[in-house]
Amino acid sequence: MIYGAMKFSIGGSLKLAFRPWVEGLENIPAQGPAILASNHLSFSDSFFLPAVLDRKITFIAKSEYFTAPGVKGRLTAAFFKGVGQLPVDRSGGRGAGEAAVKAGIEVIESGGLFGIYPEGTRSPDGRLYRGKPGGLARVALATGAPVIPVAMIDTEKIQPPGQLIPKLMRPGIRIGKPLDFSRYHGMEGDRFILRSVTDEVMYEIMKLSGQEYVDIYATAAKRQIADEAKRRAEEEKNAGRKPGTQG
Repeated sequence: MIYGAMKFSIGGSLKLAFRPWVEGLENIPAQGPAILASNHLSFSDSFFLPAVLDRKITFIAKSEYFTAPGVKGRLTAAFFKGVGQLPVDRSGGRGAGEAAVKAGIEVIESGGLFGIYPEGTRSPDGRLYRGKPGGLARVALATGAPVIPVAMIDTEKIQPPGQLIPKLMRPGIRIGKPLDFSRYHGMEGDRFILRSVTDEVMYEIMKLSGQEYVDIYATAAKRQIADEAKRRAEEEKNAGRKPGTQG
């Protein structure tokens, strides 16, 4: 009941205002479990994808989305709770990963659609980064559920990080054909298999999205970008000092 009301109010408004185009909806099963693995360009990805699907999709959402202060924080928490998203505390390292996998398996075993971002975080520059081999592959191999690759298109242009008011433009969503990894069922303890499965999914996402692929993790790229910004700021600061002064 709550999910239907939230989808009608928020999902309907998003579709009316932004008119997202969608390709491949026929690849979403009408019933039964499946894993939707998507690239991650913007905070709004978790709004647009559920808005265009007839079925409920459950994402693992970081717990900060449920506890953020202010009006935006309250609205965000209400939305995620209303559409059944699952909060996971990601500050606990390996424990957080185990919690996410357990939650994903529970969604699949209940016959639902489980949504996951294999990159683990939003892309810092619009490129596609290496998928993390933990959650996606482990849930797929433990359950035997098909993995459906998804590409979000141009959502980073609608709401870049830090921008509160979204820009009105049409995002796109491409949904690929289901990938069957049943040949590896029960092998979720093999890290080489996990890596292979994850890479195969990321390759399909790359083909759907047309993004440039970067073979490092997005978290590492964000650190590099932050370090470079810090270095440049320090250089500009030093360049502004008068000759003969010391820092």
